[in-house]
Amino acid sequence: MKSEKVSGVQIFIPGSRKELMEYAFVNKKILVAVNGEKIQHANERTRAIINRNVGYSDGIGAVWALHKKGHDEAIKIPGCELWLNIIAEYHKTKTFYLVGGKEEVIQRTVKMLQVQFPSMKIVGLRNGFLTETNDTENLINDIAKKKPDVVFVAMGSPKQELLMEQMYQKHPAVYQGLGGSFDLYIGNTHRAPKWWLQHNMEGVYRTLVEPRKRIMRDIRLIPYFFKLLANKL
Repeated sequence: MKSEKVSGVQIFIPGSRKELMEYAFVNKKILVAVNGEKIQHANERTRAIINRNVGYSDGIGAVWALHKKGHDEAIKIPGCELWLNIIAEYHKTKTFYLVGGKEEVIQRTVKMLQVQFPSMKIVGLRNGFLTETNDTENLINDIAKKKPDVVFVAMGSPKQELLMEQMYQKHPAVYQGLGGSFDLYIGNTHRAPKWWLQHNMEGVYRTLVEPRKRIMRDIRLIPYFFKLLANKL
């Protein structure tokens, strides 16, 4: 599969979601979402995390950067959709382990998944609050013992990626960081309406809905788009 570096951040360029999923399973990879914000604010540590694994274009800012570099085939693959694509494709043949969110969130997530995918085999789950001394070690050991084919970790970056790499050392599998996807799946949070998604304006919609939360974040992204327009990424 082709890849391209954007400001030193390596992004893989699958022709479809199915190709990305197949590549991850054949090679047992950690999937890391990449957007304009992650590219703009990448430091030596976060850039290395992405480049050690399989970064994919989760945001339109990353897609536009790839287009600017001549990869017209690059597509946006939202991570909040990709994990459900993986389940839909492999729930009858693979085993799953879920980590992240509050206890009530992950419990509800599992219940809804079992309704939507009755044959899905979830071999383990754990909330995202690893606060006790041995919590992380016990979680990693449990994953190594149960040997799931897929592990979803919803904690936010770069915490989830660092944890997945620790898990991977004990048990190679397909891993994907999900951020707040569990909350989105159970309806605690919501995406933009369909029109905004179709026109790649989800970020604009979210800023209009939550201006106090988003405005400074958007301002800090302005240099990224200037670099994008000037072909300096």
